[in-house]
Amino acid sequence: MSALGSGAPLAGSRRGSASATGHLILVRLAASGGASRAEVASDLAPAFTHKLSPADWRRLAEREIGLLVAVGFAQEARSRLTPTAAGTEAAARFLGQKTLEPRPWPELRDMALIAKGLGLEKESQPRLKPLARVEGLRTLVVQKAFGLSVKKNAPPTKLRAQLAVVALERAFGNRIKAGIGKGSALSAKAGRLLAGQLSQNPRAFPTDAKLIAELACEHVGAKDASLEGLRVAILRGLGARALEAGTSDTPAPEAERPTMPVVVTAPASLKPAANDPAPAASVPPRPHRPDLSEFARAVKAAAARRAEGWAGSRKAFISHVWDAIRTAEPAWQVSEIEFKCMLAEAHRAGALVLANADLKDKRSMADLESSAVPYKNTVWHFVRVED
Repeated sequence: MSALGSGAPLAGSRRGSASATGHLILVRLAASGGASRAEVASDLAPAFTHKLSPADWRRLAEREIGLLVAVGFAQEARSRLTPTAAGTEAAARFLGQKTLEPRPWPELRDMALIAKGLGLEKESQPRLKPLARVEGLRTLVVQKAFGLSVKKNAPPTKLRAQLAVVALERAFGNRIKAGIGKGSALSAKAGRLLAGQLSQNPRAFPTDAKLIAELACEHVGAKDASLEGLRVAILRGLGARALEAGTSDTPAPEAERPTMPVVVTAPASLKPAANDPAPAASVPPRPHRPDLSEFARAVKAAAARRAEGWAGSRKAFISHVWDAIRTAEPAWQVSEIEFKCMLAEAHRAGALVLANADLKDKRSMADLESSAVPYKNTVWHFVRVED
């Protein structure tokens, strides 16, 4: 029998308090006109039925409603549930507000609860207005995900530049503070390629909007980056956290309920010998990202081995240095675009010197094109070697 039917109290259901799930129900009851029990179950189902079966969710909702009434947070009259003054105050605190005026449920759900799900409940109401638009919601999700300021609704170009800085700092193991400012030193294409490394599936995105949409989708676990898709994913996150806060009292989903163990005996020929070592778990090694000085030393050493020219003016193609670095430093796990942007940052910081090809030899055109690093108003092709 699940704890839901055992009579055990839910976590946080002591006199005068409510569980996290109870607070979500209070927010629904605080909407204009309150709600029936059936409306509570149906309106909050998207936040819970990815973890619980519909039947389990209805039973949990009934149990929570009973507890809310018992502790004086809700009242029921003519099959309509409404919050008491104490319940309204508790719902307001949960949403990070001083007071909570009755508003239509869609407005409470799509603004107040979404803000709560993103951890933006303490932001002012004018700052939360972008939540009503898909572009604004995507921007706020990405800003929150990567620790960027949410005080301004950054346009896609500015947000892409900020993400490129985050990606560059991450490439250096977050052991530098990138000096490319707001990313204006990188071309739009280079900045978008670099920012694309923040994706779970790093790749080149055709536009800034598609980059931001994908990062937002990945962060909240949405199936698509539409307004409805993002909202549902954020509400599911709220529901999952509410269940985790009271896991000992919520029913396990049908697929996860324990069953009687089945003992399977392996044939003698397949059993390992007593002194055989246990198979090692296959855990991919964590990348070791270099700091600026370590990166510069490795690049200079690789360039010195591949440099061409005469004493005092020796240079190595950046593409040749990249081939050497990815072979010699596999633990770094940096991509080519990360490497090139790290080169530009090291050059800007004075840790090494890059050079461009004034005269382009047709015989080396492939090397020049694969070595190109656009930065500000120039394009670098070589790492200069100091003899």
